[in-house]
Amino acid sequence: MNKHLDKIDKQILELLIEDGRISYTDIGKQLNLSRVSVRSRVNQLIEEGIIEKFSCVVNSEKVGKNVSAFFDVDCDPNNLVEVAENLANNPCVASCYQMTGPSTLHMHVLVDDFTQLESFINNELYALKGISRVDSQILLRRFKSRSGLKL
Repeated sequence: MNKHLDKIDKQILELLIEDGRISYTDIGKQLNLSRVSVRSRVNQLIEEGIIEKFSCVVNSEKVGKNVSAFFDVDCDPNNLVEVAENLANNPCVASCYQMTGPSTLHMHVLVDDFTQLESFINNELYALKGISRVDSQILLRRFKSRSGLKL
């Protein structure tokens, strides 16, 4: 935990993680602070890079993305960045991370159906130069999905 976050900053962050649309007035009521004080603290958290952005979490299945797959992609070290950038720019790729291991990328892919997944694998993933191995897993059921950090 960062040492420069005081108890109030942590409480503000917890409230924003729970509901990113909560008003500064409502935060202030819960923490016994003025709206102006809350706004000032949130702006400081943004300036310090602690809050990177405010976002909306969408239920992928309710917008037609019914297949969720995770991939571990081993790359030739010289091609890792190029492969990662190509994958990160693909609209089917929800997230892409470089992991420890032999130049490994870990990514999450959301697609409409298995036909689209097959097309993604064969025409977009396997078509990239520098990939040495692909391991995939299909999500069956989600028990927890973390949309924010718990402090």
